[in-house]
Amino acid sequence: MWPNGSSLGPCLRPTNITLEERRLIASPWFAASFCLVGLASNLLALSVLVSARQGSSHARSSFLTFLCGLVVTDFMGLLVTGTIVVSQHAALFDWQVVDPGCSLCHFMGVIMVFFGLCPLLLGAAMASERYLGITRPFSRPAATSQRRAWTMVGLVWAAALALGLLPLLGVGRYTVQYPGSWCFLTLGTEPGDVAFGLLFTLLGSLSVGLSFLLNTISVATLCHVYHGQEAAQQRPRDCEVEMMAQLTGIMVVASICWMPLLVFIAQTVLRSPPAMSPTGQLSRATEQQLLIYLRVATWNQILDPWVYILFRRAVIRRLQPRLSTRPRSLSLQPQLTRRSTMQ
Repeated sequence: MWPNGSSLGPCLRPTNITLEERRLIASPWFAASFCLVGLASNLLALSVLVSARQGSSHARSSFLTFLCGLVVTDFMGLLVTGTIVVSQHAALFDWQVVDPGCSLCHFMGVIMVFFGLCPLLLGAAMASERYLGITRPFSRPAATSQRRAWTMVGLVWAAALALGLLPLLGVGRYTVQYPGSWCFLTLGTEPGDVAFGLLFTLLGSLSVGLSFLLNTISVATLCHVYHGQEAAQQRPRDCEVEMMAQLTGIMVVASICWMPLLVFIAQTVLRSPPAMSPTGQLSRATEQQLLIYLRVATWNQILDPWVYILFRRAVIRRLQPRLSTRPRSLSLQPQLTRRSTMQ
């Protein structure tokens, strides 16, 4: 509870927004339309994924498992958070009336962190899977690849949920953010707020950095195989190039959407003098910046499915018909295959 806000709940910070401003900003139809576009995109991607999984190879099946986890996570994130945001728009952001005990705010804070970190962590897990599949194709048993992929997805969900629950255990706080339609971590100067903000930023940034490093190595390996001395015999399979194109697109989208918010959180909690006053107030400029960066990050959940939908071989071949006449590529390392056969 804030020092001078005994009448406020533990998640409510003093704000300087008037009722007239709330009426001007509130737009449940716009929020609902934005959410429906994202839900429809993820449903379309999920239907395409289900059909693509039939008859796919072990390596591609493992990659599609990660993609299914990503699409399901994005869909549920938009569905749950969108429902809360739309309801708050309809209530003119009067959170104290709708949720005086702050239970809904704490729930939304947890799912905001959970559904925010999951795409970044899944992107890093997918990059690791492709890195091993390209650089060490014979180091893993193919029969267990799909089971291992689902295990990794489950571990990512568990890790993101564990981090999201930390404020409920006393590390950091979830508070209502401007204009009053959503809850997120507090950009305050309390040790717990600073620690949680930096932990969230560090984990997200490390996930993006790891994805960039591993994807760069994987792409460089594919390019080396393409332009090697025996490129005609060692050329990668089409599906390997397709998976790397999709993974690179997912990484670029996640970086563009999330890095501004992650950098802003780190800068704000470490700012001197502090951005948040002792009473819990942020300047209007800081609140608006946070809202803008959050909206940019939300686009990640809408663009992810379109990366998969548009970066498929069927779509690319329609745009470039010459690719459909290219001879079918062989395995990534056929020489190793031939040696093992000879032995």
